[in-house]
Amino acid sequence: MIRPLREEDWGEVVALERRAYAVSGLSEGEEALRSRHHASPSTCFALEYQGVFGGYLLALPYPLGRCPDLRLLENVRQAGTNLHLHDLVIAERLRGRGLAPRMLRHLEAAGRAAGFRTLSLVAVHGTQGKWAALGYQARPGTPLPASYGPDAVPMARRLDEPS
Repeated sequence: MIRPLREEDWGEVVALERRAYAVSGLSEGEEALRSRHHASPSTCFALEYQGVFGGYLLALPYPLGRCPDLRLLENVRQAGTNLHLHDLVIAERLRGRGLAPRMLRHLEAAGRAAGFRTLSLVAVHGTQGKWAALGYQARPGTPLPASYGPDAVPMARRLDEPS
């Protein structure tokens, strides 16, 4: 089941995010993660699988052609027609079951319903090919904050095109 994030999820969110990103230096910490959720609670979700927390997705409105800095807090809601997929992490024990694509489809439907026309993200950990297979295209002119590291690739896709 995919549902809105709840207060009791944050311990799991922070622990899962740390396991996914600490080794690469991309872990943001709880305050920054909560700021993304605070900017757009209606586009941030938790995954429950067989009654237990199984992953999370954080997305927020953000101008196409810009990316949030991992080291800064989001203090204001950004207006516009682009929804930025900031983070999607599935618990290690549940990977390979098609749950990430299911969460992504949920976000796309929510984005369309809210009037967003594009969905952007930053591919990290060598995932550019996976995102390209889902219809995302690299956006080489998009400046990236240094916090993403040298191998990050900004990408986007239109929400009115099938993934």
